[in-house]
Amino acid sequence: MSNNKLTLAVLQLPVGNNVSENVRRAVGHIVQLKAANPQLQLAILPESFNGPYGIEHFGKHAERIPDGATCQQLSRVAQKLAIYIIGGSIIERDENNKLYNTCTVWGPNGNLIARHRKIHLFTMNIEPDQLGGVQFDEAAALTPGNEPTVVQIGPHKVGIGICHDKRFEELARIYRNLGCSMIVYPSAFCICQGPMHWELLQRARATDNQLFVVTCAPARNNMSGYVAYGHSMIVDPWARVQREAGEGLELMVEEIDFDKVDEVRRQIPIYEQRRTDVYDLARAST
Repeated sequence: MSNNKLTLAVLQLPVGNNVSENVRRAVGHIVQLKAANPQLQLAILPESFNGPYGIEHFGKHAERIPDGATCQQLSRVAQKLAIYIIGGSIIERDENNKLYNTCTVWGPNGNLIARHRKIHLFTMNIEPDQLGGVQFDEAAALTPGNEPTVVQIGPHKVGIGICHDKRFEELARIYRNLGCSMIVYPSAFCICQGPMHWELLQRARATDNQLFVVTCAPARNNMSGYVAYGHSMIVDPWARVQREAGEGLELMVEEIDFDKVDEVRRQIPIYEQRRTDVYDLARAST
């Protein structure tokens, strides 16, 4: 297999109230996918994959990293299968009892190789005439992270964001500047924003930075308090949708060809054409 290709799985999974059952389901599907696809190198899980997404739930299923039960199971299956796992997100409780929305990344040896604490917390007050609207304030329960996160997946640099992080081009630009060829955003994107912005944001980040963008959402549950949109997606550096899930449980296995990153950047060399002298001057004058 070419070093410039990566076989990944995006697991759009249902999330119920039972944390141990949610984790058991995720691990079981990863094992099944690896058995059916021996070439699989990376598995990606959804935001808040181990417990319900909601202010009232966060403290109940928070755990320490890397010693919590969810983390230990992800570590074991990564080592057993010798694959990378981008573990969606879980609620992390730190030594000062602060809570974070955190993505853990596990290497093929089972070691924790990165953690990304969601930088931009989801605070929205969308009115009901916009597909039902939503009111949500992660900041009421969670603390924001302060650092971008880049992981090495084989020879490839991958930036990590969580859901609302994808709305901020500045973070994606940092990842491009740091040499990333893919950004992964586990995302429980709300249903009222989905039709308007889900695909748009991913294609925008892909075309702005000429890289792959991958999102992994929970499966939609219209009976839950917070309804996620679903539609996990892979967008290539041309900003074309390579693969899209539907609303329910779906397991997507795709090959990522990183030659496309070089192809796009060579043919449309916007990185070299950026006028940072002009941008810096304008920034200094404001």
